[in-house]
Amino acid sequence: MTAKLVIRGLSAGYGTIRVLDGIDLEAAAGRLTVVVGPNGAGKTTLLRALTGLIPREGEVVFDDAPLPTVPAAIVAKGVTLVPEGRQLFPQMTVRENLELGGYLASGDEREARMRGVFRLFARLEERRNQLAGTMSGGEQQMLAVGRALMGRPRLLMLDEPSLGLAPKMLDELLAKVRRICDEGVTVLLVEQNVAKALAIAEDAYVIERGRVVLQGPAREVLESGHLREAYLGAHAGKGMKSRRKETI
Repeated sequence: MTAKLVIRGLSAGYGTIRVLDGIDLEAAAGRLTVVVGPNGAGKTTLLRALTGLIPREGEVVFDDAPLPTVPAAIVAKGVTLVPEGRQLFPQMTVRENLELGGYLASGDEREARMRGVFRLFARLEERRNQLAGTMSGGEQQMLAVGRALMGRPRLLMLDEPSLGLAPKMLDELLAKVRRICDEGVTVLLVEQNVAKALAIAEDAYVIERGRVVLQGPAREVLESGHLREAYLGAHAGKGMKSRRKETI
């Protein structure tokens, strides 16, 4: 069963520095929601707050219940993050990295989940005995996603999966992410490649300086004349009136 994430008034930061200031956001069940924005907008901070890696304030409801703040309890609820930079174990094989992702499952169940990952990412099956650190960047990103899927997430969150990928590899990866969502997993994607991310999503949010400045159906956000202004942060001077959140 897919699950819905509802965020109301989320604030978070590092020490005395507040990065997010009253974020409202929803990731609807079984849909792909994308969050875009310039560097420093707070996109990664949002995911870190949702996964319990940093303290947060505000209301976060997952599957009609408050989302825990302890990382292990969050994972147990079915929430999984593919972090920026992949964070694989480079001296371990593809298979060993995947096994770690399904460590809570029984042996037979773990093998069944791995077969599912290999069906999605045939390239990983071909390289199942290869050390993760010797693979290309795109293959490593596929492995990071595959490892997350080994935990059978109900909400899959991805942080900047396009970093360092060639355009063709990125297109292939995003097509797989779209397929994962179509198969019933709610997806929250944080991405800097605005056009490609919005092209595969249903819903979109643009954040700037820790606040949502634009939201709506992804296709309408992509075609909106407001996107350039919001994404580039051009809210200085006479443009300050457009700082208010806009809904398409």
